Amino acid sequence: MVQLTRLNNSALMVNSDLIKFVEQAPDTVITLVNGEKILVRENSDEVVQRIVSFRQAVLRGLFRSPDFAANALRPKDSLAR
Repeated sequence: MVQLTRLNNSALMVNSDLIKFVEQAPDTVITLVNGEKILVRENSDEVVQRIVSFRQAVLRGLFRSPDFAANALRPKDSLAR
């Protein structure tokens, strides 16, 4: 989830997996996969940066997980058992 700001200055959390595309014209319009559109104060570059930062944080958490590390080092044949 990324935190953004609606045009009325209220905070908004958006599930980045549901974003279909982001447009800058002149306000930033986020279109979700269900067709809903959200207007936000952040420009499109800032929205993308927040999504990238969020996903990097998620991946860092996964790679630090002992279970992930153990499974990543295990041969694929042993995962199927």
